[in-house]
Amino acid sequence: MSVRKLKPITPGQRFRVVNGYDAITTDKPEKSLLAPIKKSGGRNSQGKMTMRYKGGGHKKRYRIIDFKRDKQGIPATVASIEYDPNRTAFIALLNYQDGEKRYIIAQNGLQVGQNVTSSNDAGTPEIGNAMPLANIPLGTVISCIELRPGQGAVMARSAGAFAQLLAREGKYATIKLPSGEIRRVLALCMATIGAVSNSDHQLMVGGKAGRSRWLGIRPRTRPVAMNPVDHPMGGGEGRASGGHPRSRKGLPAKGFKTRSRTKASNRYIVERRKTRKKK
Repeated sequence: MSVRKLKPITPGQRFRVVNGYDAITTDKPEKSLLAPIKKSGGRNSQGKMTMRYKGGGHKKRYRIIDFKRDKQGIPATVASIEYDPNRTAFIALLNYQDGEKRYIIAQNGLQVGQNVTSSNDAGTPEIGNAMPLANIPLGTVISCIELRPGQGAVMARSAGAFAQLLAREGKYATIKLPSGEIRRVLALCMATIGAVSNSDHQLMVGGKAGRSRWLGIRPRTRPVAMNPVDHPMGGGEGRASGGHPRSRKGLPAKGFKTRSRTKASNRYIVERRKTRKKK
């Protein structure tokens, strides 16, 4: 994987950094695994705007991803590595021996022609294989992790994300998440071996406002530029700083803890994520 810096032949390309897409092997998706996406533009069923700064964007179709990896014991061959407009990671098309085709999140290093399996038994911990945390060797880099058995992958799914299996004790496994948080997860939960593909995504630079519009993001108004009726940080004489950072509903932000102290999953968190220290 690599990135390309474009020559500044136009103002929009002066700072543009794009993905090299070296890992992509085809530009035609599997038609049987496509579904339509209906855009709401941030409006609810009454037509009222409930989410600001959304709208427009390029037309796209959803790729149906197999997050559960519940096709047990049947080997599959990686047919292609593809771009997915709905996520930052690349996806891989699997051809199973029984003829079925499925998309999965592609792991870094996954190659066309490689065989991958999903197994509840102690299988081989190779890149792309999915297995319960109970059968994965300690210290292994993993991704696409379930929180509850059979739920499907919910953690470490974005480009370049990975977690690490630290320990096992009883029916729980201890993992270190991409945020730095260390938490316990049931050892019956499935995870995929390897880090998620497209780790260079964080190096990409849009270069112009139009690229945000392609992605369905409309221009955002700064809260300090609003009036007091529109935002708690608005108003004031001259260019006021806006006071303490807070949301439109008045909830403090940037360091203020908003997580409930009585949340049920608090007991599974061994160590909270590392917060950025103020200079």
